[in-house]
Amino acid sequence: MPTIVIPDDYPAVMALSRAYQQRPDRGSIAYHDTLPGSTAALIERIRDFDTVVNVRSSTRFTEEVFMACPEMKLLSIWGTGTDNVDLAAAARHGVAVTNTPGVSAPSIAEHSLMLMLAVARRIVPVHQSVVAGQWTRGNAIQLHGKTMGIIGLGAIGRQFAKLAQGIGMKVIAWTMHPNPALGFTFVPLDELLRKSDVVSLHLRLSSETASFLDAERLAMMKPGSILINTARGPIVNEAALIEALRSHHLAGAGLDVFDQEPLPAGHPLTQLDNVVLTPHCAGITPEVLEAGLALALTNIDSFWNGSPRNTV
Repeated sequence: MPTIVIPDDYPAVMALSRAYQQRPDRGSIAYHDTLPGSTAALIERIRDFDTVVNVRSSTRFTEEVFMACPEMKLLSIWGTGTDNVDLAAAARHGVAVTNTPGVSAPSIAEHSLMLMLAVARRIVPVHQSVVAGQWTRGNAIQLHGKTMGIIGLGAIGRQFAKLAQGIGMKVIAWTMHPNPALGFTFVPLDELLRKSDVVSLHLRLSSETASFLDAERLAMMKPGSILINTARGPIVNEAALIEALRSHHLAGAGLDVFDQEPLPAGHPLTQLDNVVLTPHCAGITPEVLEAGLALALTNIDSFWNGSPRNTV
């Protein structure tokens, strides 16, 4: 039987899930409802176990961690992103890494749609003006007939592309591994940036995608266009984005992710009236939580039964 540890269930989600509560081996799982707080503390919690369930992306699995934990054979991540894991180090130390792809796609796609509509219709300032007793109208952007540029056609990107088509937008796409069988129109990245009225990011954060939308690429974007980012903050050069929003080269941005999370009080993005900001919550619904946590545990059983699933 595998020896399982959950080192970072804070705030608690795994312990409250049906999947965890119903596991027959729950009593033998080492469980921590606080964050480790340091690399040394993380190592202390996991060094004697062959299976680790990672709940929080703030817990980082580095070369140092893998080297100090020779018993570890599986790291089961709740979520899609792996930017908190040194995957090359995991491979060097013989640790398989699994994640939970696809379960959050409908929720994140819906959230992306909400952000896009909120920015285009200027919902936040319009709401504030009505509350203040004003009756300001106009300045909204109609999206029907406009062009949506999807960057990254994984499960989330594909789901959002369908929603954009559903409200009458023309969808064009760029992805690292284009597949014509998906049925979307693929174009070069520069063309997508120049032609799109809305650009939505759906890439994983990696060394290849850090600052993927830098100042040069943001400048290529169509004047008056909208940027949506529900992927990872560092995929966009934040300073360049703020300048593009201040200058109104971009009409606005809908952002669920940031370089620093939580977003610090007084951050420049909070001073702009052409952004809609949410606290990295696009994939957090009861349905997504339960499905993702259940899959993280199922990945453990599949691995130890000799039929690994969702290996990164």
